[in-house]
This record gives sequence, C-alpha cells and structure tokens, in this order.
Amino acid sequence: MEDRSDVPLALRIAASWSWRLGLVLAISGVLIYLLSRVSLLVIPLMIAGLVAALLMPLKKALRRRRVPNGLAVTITLLGFFGVITGALLLVGRQLALGATSLGGEAQDGVQKVLDWLSQGPLQLTTSQIDQYLRDIGNAVQSNSASILSGALSFGTTAGHVAAGTLLTVFALIFFLLDGGRIWRFLVGLTPRRARAAVDGAGRRGWMSMASYVRVQMLVAAVDAVGIGVGAAIIGVPLALPLGVLVFLGSFIPIVGALATGSVAVLLALVANGWVNALVMLAIVLVVQQVEGHILQPLIMGPAVALHPLAVVLAVAGGTLLAGIPGALFSVPLLAVLNTSVRYIAQRAWEYDPVVAQEGWPGGRAISGPAIAEQDSASSASTPGPPAAASAPALHRETSQ
Repeated sequence: MEDRSDVPLALRIAASWSWRLGLVLAISGVLIYLLSRVSLLVIPLMIAGLVAALLMPLKKALRRRRVPNGLAVTITLLGFFGVITGALLLVGRQLALGATSLGGEAQDGVQKVLDWLSQGPLQLTTSQIDQYLRDIGNAVQSNSASILSGALSFGTTAGHVAAGTLLTVFALIFFLLDGGRIWRFLVGLTPRRARAAVDGAGRRGWMSMASYVRVQMLVAAVDAVGIGVGAAIIGVPLALPLGVLVFLGSFIPIVGALATGSVAVLLALVANGWVNALVMLAIVLVVQQVEGHILQPLIMGPAVALHPLAVVLAVAGGTLLAGIPGALFSVPLLAVLNTSVRYIAQRAWEYDPVVAQEGWPGGRAISGPAIAEQDSASSASTPGPPAAASAPALHRETSQ
C-alpha cells in the first residue's frame, strides 16, 4: 500500500480536484471546438429548439381541442410566420418613408459636426479638415483588397444564413410535429440504467428553457415599448423600427437592449441634436434600470432559477467563446444545465410519475406516504420543489 502520510491532506484534496477540473475543462474545450466546426448545423437546431419551446403551448392548446397533430402544427407555424412577415413589412414601410428625411437630417448633422470642428475648441481649419478626409480616402483605397475579401466573405456568409434558415424551418417543423418521439429515440441511445435520469432531467431542462423563452419575450417587449415609445414622444425618427430592433436585441439579456438603445441615442444625436440625444440616453438608462431591478429579479429569476450575476457572466463568457451566438444561447443553456443537474442531484427520477409512465429502468412512481417522505428529504437537502409536485405540468409540457 502506498504511504501518503508525508503528503498533507489539503494538498491531496487540492490535487484530486485539480486534475478532475482540468479534465472537465479540457473535454469542454474540445467539445466547443468540435461544435464550432459544425456551427451551420448546431446554431439552426438551437434556434429551432428555442422557437419550438415558445410555440409548443399554442400547439398543445390546439391538440386539446381535438385538432389533428399535423393541422395543429400547420396552424401554429402559419400564425408564427404571419406575425413575423407582418412585422417585417411594417418596419420596411416605416424605413422607406423615413429614409429620405433622415438622409437630409444626417447631412445636417454631419455639417454641424464639421462646424464644431472648425469653430469649437479644436479650431481646425478647412484645409486641415480636407486633409484628414483625404487621408481617410487614401486609407480606404490602400485597403481595397481587404474590403473586397470582406465583401466576398459576406456573400459566403449570406449563403450560410440562407441554408441555416431553411434548416431551422425544417427542424422546427419536426420538433413540433414529432418532438416526443425524437426525444425518446435520443434517450434510448443512452445506457439502460441512465435512461430514467436522462429522460427526467431532459424534460425538466426543456421546461426551464421554455420558461426562459417566454419570460425573455416579456422582458424584450417591455424594453421595446419603453425605448420605442420614449423615442416617439421626444421626436426621434424611425421610432417603430427602433422598437423592433430593441425587441430583437433584448433576447441577449441585459447587454442587448443597451447596445440597441445606443443606436437610438446615436439617431437622436444625428437627427435632433445633443440635447435630444441626452434625453434619449436617459430613457434608455431608465428602461435598463427597470429591467435590471424589477424584471430580471422578480420575473426572470424565479422562472429559470438563475441569479442576475450568473446571467451577466454567462452572456460575457458566451460572447468571448462564440460571439453573438454564444451571447444568445448562453443563458438558456445555463438554465437547462442548472435545472438538469439539480434534478439528477435529487435523484428525482425515482419518484417522477412522468418518467415512470415511459417505463425506463430505474424510474418508478411513488404514491402516498412514500412521496411525503421523499419530499421532506428533498426539501431538507436542496432548495426548490420536488419533481413530483410539478409532474402534471411536466406531463402537459412534454407529452405529445
């Protein structure tokens, strides 16, 4: 037997934690790298999953009214794409109507900036300003090859976006049409002893993701209405397209609304001057305070059981690792991971009646005093309600 008496216990524990944590980080890094190589497949599937979680209640409501499954999916998708198309047409019309006047206002704004450069604290002469503009033009010409390659890469990206959009639509159709069978097939690929735990954890994770999408829709709507209405009141042009832009950007929690709100501030500065821009900035900051201190703690927190600091760190980490897709998917992935790990840690599949109905090995439904005894043990060891308490809602959410 190896004599480890000369190695302090604290060092042995630290070493054990270190190599395990290093192994987890190494495997995670490899997985992220591999997934990045097939991002054209992964990102559309993840978008389809988020949209399916949003649309599933409507499809379930139609099914409860005895509408056939295929017809229910068709009605749901037609309604969804109809709303998207109508919103795009409305925004496009507003942009077309405001583009001409905004162009003149932008020219006036540029002229005000030039006047400030010549008459303000910098006291630049006309020849100096012209020289700076010529330097900028020369820099653009000298980097024409880079600009051309960027344009070509943009064309390639546009093709990828089109292919990804088609894949998203197909995946969304089948997620809504046959999601339960797809999930049972995936669970069946896992080891027999793990199927009950995987099934229950996956179902609870799906519920958490669905809650996140619905709550984020509400948060995004509040941000869009607050900033859009504020912009309309103080006379910022293109207030409706700004509201739609804020709504889309708000799906990146906390950071998205602030970034899109800065566009509203810039537009107010160009069109109406710095006083109007300061008022617009105040409106954006007030909306952000409402989101950060009211909506996130009171609505988002209970829905996905994530602290606001965890949300901010997830968005920052996802952005560093995967850019905009990482910022978009980091919070729902963290919510799913948090819910699934808590479910497995409680061994909740052992008394989850929904898992028992699937007949996986290891899953059994406990009733009567056994549930009460199990519930008291779970509440004493970990926070949150036991899985059995929410089993009817879980069944409604995941059954086909």
